[in-house]
Amino acid sequence: MESIISKLRNLDAYPKINEDFYSRTLSGGVITLASSILMLLLFYSELRLYLHAVTETKLVVDTSRAETLRINFDVTFPALPCSILSLDAMDISGEQRLDVKHDIIKKRLDSRGNVIETRQEGIGAPKIEKPLQRHGGRLEHNETYCGSCYGSEVSDDDCCNSCEDVREAYRKKGWALSNPDLIDQCKREGFLQRIKDEEGEGCNVYGFLEVNKVAGNFHFAPGKSFQQSGVHVHDLLAFQKDSFNLSHHINRLTFGEYFPGVVNPLDNVHWTQETPSGMYQYFIKVVPTVYTDVSGHTIQSNQFSVTEHFRTGDMGRLQSLPGVFFFYDLSPIKVTFTEENVSFLHFLTNVCAIVGGIFTVSGILDSFIYHGQRAIKKKMELGKFN
Repeated sequence: MESIISKLRNLDAYPKINEDFYSRTLSGGVITLASSILMLLLFYSELRLYLHAVTETKLVVDTSRAETLRINFDVTFPALPCSILSLDAMDISGEQRLDVKHDIIKKRLDSRGNVIETRQEGIGAPKIEKPLQRHGGRLEHNETYCGSCYGSEVSDDDCCNSCEDVREAYRKKGWALSNPDLIDQCKREGFLQRIKDEEGEGCNVYGFLEVNKVAGNFHFAPGKSFQQSGVHVHDLLAFQKDSFNLSHHINRLTFGEYFPGVVNPLDNVHWTQETPSGMYQYFIKVVPTVYTDVSGHTIQSNQFSVTEHFRTGDMGRLQSLPGVFFFYDLSPIKVTFTEENVSFLHFLTNVCAIVGGIFTVSGILDSFIYHGQRAIKKKMELGKFN
C-alpha cells in the first residue's frame, strides 16, 4: 500500500515549495493585483454572456409559397384633406385594389395638427334591394330612392344614391368626373363645398394592407383612381385645383410583425414640399426574416432597405402623377435569427481559459521582471552597468 502511495506522490505535477524559500517582491504584488482585477472583469463579461441569450444569424434561400405580405402604415399629410386622399395598391400579378377602404382609418387634422374627427373608411353606400323609383326622378330623401348613375350604370337595376356611388360607377367605366355640381347627388351632398370647408386641413391615415407576396406598389394620391386604356390615372378635375401640397410625415411603415432588433428606416421620415405637385417615390427592398426566441416562439416578419426619389412635372403626365408612391420588391434570400443560450460547459471552459491564461501570462511577466532586476542589480554591484 505504501508503494502505491509513493508512486502516486511521484506523479504530482505541482511540487510544493517550502515557505522558507519564498521571496516576495513589490513588482510581484502589483502584477498579482492587476491580473486579479483583469481576471474578475473577464469573468464578469463571460458570466453576462452566459446569462443572456446570443443570436445566431443565417442566410437561406426563401422557398415559401402562396404567402401574403402585411404592410402596416401610419402617414400624416399636414396640408392634404382626408376627403381627397385615396389609397391604391397593385402588384405584378395583375391584381389591383383601387381606393382601398378596408382596415383604413383617417383622422382629420387642423392646421396645428390637432385631431378634428376620426372616421373608419366605409365600403360605399348600402345597396337598395327593391327600389321603387327608377332613374331620373326627383331627388327625395327616402329609402326607396334609386339615383341615376348618369350613363355609367351596367344594368337598369344599378343605383347611385350618393355622390360616392356615382364616382365609383364612373371609376369602373374609366371616366373622369369633371364637374361634380352637374351631378344631383354631389350637389345635394355639397361635395365641392365640403372640399372647400376642409381647405387647409391635414389628414392622418393609418391601417394595414394584406397583399400578395410579389413585387408591387401602393400609393397615396389625391382623387379617385381608375383605369383608362390600360393606364392607371387619377381623377383630379373634380377638385378644380392646379396643385396639391404633398408634404408628408411617415410615422411608421413596417412589413410584417415587430421583432427584437428590427430597424425600419422610414419611421419618422419627413418630407416638406418646396416645389409644385410632384411624385414622391420610395423604392423598397424587402428581406424576409424569421426570428426565433429562446422559448421556441417564431415570428415571421421582414426587414427592408429604401431609396428615395422625387420627380416633378406637369400634372397631365402619368409619370408625374401627384402622390406618395411606395414601390417594393422582395429578396430571394431569407434571414433567420435564432436566440440560443450558451451551454454551461462552454461557460466553464471559457472561465478556465481566462483564469489559467491570465495566471500563466502574469507569472511569465513577473519572472521576466524579477530576473531582469536581479541581473541589473548584479551588474551595478560589479560596476559593469553603464
